Parts: sequence; structure tokens; C-alpha cells
Amino acid sequence: MCIKIFIKQVSILSVMLFFVGTAPVSSAADKSDSTGEMTHHNMKHSINDGRVSLGLSPAMKQHQLSNMRSHLEAVQTIISLMAEEEFDDASKIAYSKLGLTDEMKQMCNMFDNENFKNLGLEFHKSGDALGETLKTKDMNKSLRALHTTMGYCVQCHAAFRQ
Repeated sequence: MCIKIFIKQVSILSVMLFFVGTAPVSSAADKSDSTGEMTHHNMKHSINDGRVSLGLSPAMKQHQLSNMRSHLEAVQTIISLMAEEEFDDASKIAYSKLGLTDEMKQMCNMFDNENFKNLGLEFHKSGDALGETLKTKDMNKSLRALHTTMGYCVQCHAAFRQ
């Protein structure tokens, strides 16, 4: 029994490390030099940043960033619940916080950029699929579904910036 729990914990840790390793990172040091690179903390981006700006108003930008932080918190909660084998609770979080609720559908459809809109809708659909998969209580299938959901985050952050 201890080996089974250990294997599950190692699996979850491996997934978490994968996501940390593939997530975009920014330098902690402030930079401002002749190349035009500025710090993330000043909310300026390098002129060499090839990502597409969504051109949001300051209020909409903050709203969108808040939503993404909420999604990240939901993923953290889901991972914690999976580690405790509380799949039903994890499923509820996936549906309510990551799924394609009417509110999320309406919000995604407000964006003019079709690629961003489609990535958002697919992300939220994958949240619903994650919720369904979690109901099976199958750790490996659930981790694969979570990987799919997180893949949309990675794709979006690689393509777009606020």
C-alpha cells in the first residue's frame, strides 16, 4: 500500500515539475538597456517579444490577469485533491473554475482576436473534460487530462501577452 501511495506522489510531483519547467519565466533582475528590454515588474516588454498583445484596457487587463490567477489556483487545488485521492472534489473544481461555464463562454467571446478566443474556449472545454476524467478516479488518465488543460495555458502564454 505504501508503494502505491509513493508511486502516485511521484507521478504528481513529476507532472508539477514538468509544468514548472515548461512555464514561461521572467528574470527577477531589472533590466533596462540599449536593446529596449524592460522588466516584467514595470509591465513593459522587450521590443523583441514576438507575442501578440491583446490591446486590452487597463481595467480589462487586470480582470483577465485575475481570471488567469484564479485558473492557476484551481489547478493547484486540483493537484492537491488528486494527491489526497479526493477525485470528486477535484472534479467539482475543474468544472466550476476551469470549465466552460456560461460566464466563461461569454467572456471568451468578447475578445476580437480569434486565435485567443479559440484557445480560451478550448481551454475551458478541456476543463470540463478534466472534470469528467477525474470522476473515473484513474490517476494516470486524470494526469493526462490535466496535462492537456495545462497545455492550453502554455500555448496561450507563448502566443499572447497582456
